[in-house]
Amino acid sequence: MERLHVLGTGNAAVTRCYNTCFALETKGEYLLCDAGGGNGILRQLKAAGIPLEKIHHFILTHAHCDHLLGAVWLVRMIGTAMNNGKYEGDWHIYCHQTVAEGLRMMAKLMLPAKICALFDDRILFHLLEDGLQESILGHEVVFFDILSTKMLQFGFSFRLEDGRLLCCLGDEPYNPACKAPAKECEWLLSEAFCLYGQRETFKPYEKHHSTALDAAKLAEELKVPHLVLWHTEDSTLPQRKASYTAEARQAYHGDVHVPDDLEVIELN
Repeated sequence: MERLHVLGTGNAAVTRCYNTCFALETKGEYLLCDAGGGNGILRQLKAAGIPLEKIHHFILTHAHCDHLLGAVWLVRMIGTAMNNGKYEGDWHIYCHQTVAEGLRMMAKLMLPAKICALFDDRILFHLLEDGLQESILGHEVVFFDILSTKMLQFGFSFRLEDGRLLCCLGDEPYNPACKAPAKECEWLLSEAFCLYGQRETFKPYEKHHSTALDAAKLAEELKVPHLVLWHTEDSTLPQRKASYTAEARQAYHGDVHVPDDLEVIELN
């Protein structure tokens, strides 16, 4: 059984939910993707019932603060657990060179030397490049450069046990020039910064983001069966699930998910 644990659903500026990050559960272990903007990641993992000792693989898509800063807290907590004999095995971090350098620098400034000494010993970096293929928890994972013009960022595909693909596009709209297997996937994880009617307020296009309607049109064009929308504003949080779902269904005939923080989505 494979599950998508939604740890956060908001964009960088939210205060009423956590920044977008998630964990893929398989065989009792977890692949964590991004960590949000602070130690809220620890609260979210605890609330989701995900123990740190079951996270041995961690993807950092890019260096924006709402994705990277929570990683410092994970280094602190997992590093401490390693030094106290409470974490078995190694911790694998998948990111590009700039992210790795930034995380090392922050750790050196903020954390004890005995934790930093674990880098390249038990905290291991796997540097991403376009098309890199890894086996993670027995699953094929392929990384792709999303071709962002703001900052180098990677998405990835994850092959489920039954052979279907889940594709994470990162936090920008799909660029057909990138190598994302979006046309082949069953599950598409897409940002939707706001509703189409809110575009003048939140200026998604200026920020290289899309609306729920835009993401839905893409999913319909790609004939993706399952669409997950997140990385949103939080001004309409109580109505978000209903309003974003309704807008997506104007253009998309598949299965729409607009999760709240800490929802679990069954992928099988």
